[in-house]
Amino acid sequence: MTISLDESYAWCQALSRRTAGNFYPSFLSLPADRYRDMCAIYAFMRVSDDLGDDADMPIARRSELLSDWRTSLQRALSEDCYEHPAFPALASVVCRYEIPQEYLFAVIAGVEADLEPTGFDTFDDLAHYCYRVAGVVGLCCIHIWGFHGDEAKERAVDCGTAFQLTNILRDLGEDAQMGRVYLPREDLERFGYTADDIVGQRRNERFDRLMRFEVERARGYYRRAAQLFENLEPPGRPIYAAMLQTYGGLLDEIERRRYDVYTRRIALPKWRKFSILLNAVVRHRFLKQGANHGPASEAKP
Repeated sequence: MTISLDESYAWCQALSRRTAGNFYPSFLSLPADRYRDMCAIYAFMRVSDDLGDDADMPIARRSELLSDWRTSLQRALSEDCYEHPAFPALASVVCRYEIPQEYLFAVIAGVEADLEPTGFDTFDDLAHYCYRVAGVVGLCCIHIWGFHGDEAKERAVDCGTAFQLTNILRDLGEDAQMGRVYLPREDLERFGYTADDIVGQRRNERFDRLMRFEVERARGYYRRAAQLFENLEPPGRPIYAAMLQTYGGLLDEIERRRYDVYTRRIALPKWRKFSILLNAVVRHRFLKQGANHGPASEAKP
């Protein structure tokens, strides 16, 4: 495939605008060059996820496509051979920010795990899955935003886990209809709630106690993730704040609705998303001005 680097970036930005949902508004708080690079990372994640999620396609075919996608990724990163419009931009980002390639291959492995889900016995098993589908995304992001200190990587993984746990709780019934029950079996047994109960969308006291436990577990990850601010360079702080507010807001909404994730999909109203974006943009401008004038550059978002 012959495609220029600029065309590749344009393709990634167009895909991000169409499909990034809760994430895309926060991208706009970044400086222009890092916004473009974030779109390249997102595009890879989006395409990978879509290859595994096409319910109209046989699992064997999806598995084959993901295997081909892995091979194409390897060729793009090692041979400058681009078989997809996202790859020139992705390869440029990986090279310039020195993003470990293993993060990208972990994403594909995570998508493959969803093809024939068997569930998770323990939370440790679920946490490993969260690392592959979300933790490594956080690790890619902090390379683009700029960070210092090894602890930043741990907090980025915590952030990915927090976001993925929020997704799991929000989409509990919808995922179950597709044969995917992500909550650990040890948790279900602890509260006397079953996978069949999730499929049947049964709400009772056992369900409420289970959800209360899972929400508090997710909040623990959000609290640890918030410590990442100390390790981020100024350009990354506003977008990170926006992402935490957006996904943390979803968790708040689950709790406000008394864990009713079955009746209708949990979502933030448009005005709330706009408010979060506006706040992030203002923070970006403040930090940029601070960087130009000295002491204000140390201000926390």
